[in-house]
Amino acid sequence: MSKYYELEDDRYHPGRWHLRSPVDENGQGINPWQFFKGRRLDLQVSIRFPVRPDGVELDFSWAAFSIPVVHARFVQLFERLGVQDVQFIPVQVEGHAGPFFILNTLRTIRCIDDARCAEVQYWKPEDGQPEKVGRYRVVSGLRIDPSKVGDARIFRTWGFFLGLILSEDLKQALEAERFTGTRFVEV
Repeated sequence: MSKYYELEDDRYHPGRWHLRSPVDENGQGINPWQFFKGRRLDLQVSIRFPVRPDGVELDFSWAAFSIPVVHARFVQLFERLGVQDVQFIPVQVEGHAGPFFILNTLRTIRCIDDARCAEVQYWKPEDGQPEKVGRYRVVSGLRIDPSKVGDARIFRTWGFFLGLILSEDLKQALEAERFTGTRFVEV
């Protein structure tokens, strides 16, 4: 059976930059949650990420709210490998030439293996957020059931949007290209 990995930001990369919340060309905040819905977006604004503190730019990093921001090298690799189910949204990163993109994953799969995770908690009616009832509130030690993934190579986990999952071949390709900022955790 295939192996899968959660793609995470290497928060310990020496001297790294830190991307903040996305803003439009007028400096107004942009809804960050739209990038986790698993659907193609048609945005009519220019997106910019402030950087504080500034530092070494990375090929992959999470901006505020864990929005994945990637360098054009990332895009080129995915194109060469024929990766589907992604949309690369052009963005500007203050003080850095780029080009950079938001990695918008277009596929969400209900595949979290509750029994194998270290801990799972669901939103309940008494939590006072009816729109979230039945979805994951906490997932630690994420594990998925590979039999539910099918042919997906990159996807988000249903009910727990932070899970950005890659197939083993994508992980190996990213490692071979020596992309900075990536960290992989087997799920």
